[in-house]
Amino acid sequence: MAKSMTVGKRENEKKRLAKREEKLKKKESRKLSGASSFDDMIAYVDENGMITSTPPADDVKKEEINPDEIIIATPKKEEEEPVILRGRVEFFNEARGFGFIKDLSGVEKYFFHVNNVVGNIAENNIVTFDLERGVKGMNAVNICLENKSKSENLALAKPE
Repeated sequence: MAKSMTVGKRENEKKRLAKREEKLKKKESRKLSGASSFDDMIAYVDENGMITSTPPADDVKKEEINPDEIIIATPKKEEEEPVILRGRVEFFNEARGFGFIKDLSGVEKYFFHVNNVVGNIAENNIVTFDLERGVKGMNAVNICLENKSKSENLALAKPE
């Protein structure tokens, strides 16, 4: 028994044959036009970074660059003077030995440990401090009462 040819199958067969004929025509036209040469495929970049098909002229003045002036390494960081900040002791737990200082010039709060305190402090004291990057953020270090020097704070810390 022969296959039954429906209208849809006939249409698909015609489309497939037409596509094959189109491919053969394209193949023949490419063969007749000839292969493109290597010189046709090369592109050049001019001094402005634009792609062109013409080679650069030899008489163009090129800018001389001294290789000693090229900086290869990353520049070293300049030493910054440590900024002494002012703040108020928001919370201080004497039993556990930690607290938080709120910066007077902003809204930031910084953690501190009692080991970083020079002298005795209490809540609501105005203090001066430095910042240091800790594991969980910025920590206050070198904490002193604002109106006393470090030597006075040390003397007050050891009245024994």
